[in-house]
Amino acid sequence: MEIIKALSIGALFGIGLYQLLRRNVIRSAIGLVILSNAVNLFLLSIGAYDGVVEAYAKAAGQRSDALPQALILTAIVISLGGFAFVLALLYVIAARYRTGDNDEVKGLSH
Repeated sequence: MEIIKALSIGALFGIGLYQLLRRNVIRSAIGLVILSNAVNLFLLSIGAYDGVVEAYAKAAGQRSDALPQALILTAIVISLGGFAFVLALLYVIAARYRTGDNDEVKGLSH
């Protein structure tokens, strides 16, 4: 089970990084979301164990460390706000330049 979790997190990292490096700004934004979700899954998987119980276990009388879960919830909220901001910027770029390609948008290149 651990190897499947590690492979899926690695695949999400790869997909997110590949999409982030594309020329299309919409795909780059989607890549940013996928990459942030991969980071959240990574943090959950490394912080899942407090030495005794998994973070999502239903064992009676045993509690897991709630700190990684709280940090991940905070990261989800912050990334959602950041993604909303990026979507607003993409809307302005799409309305002004009528394209999603980084090279066709004047003013973004140096």
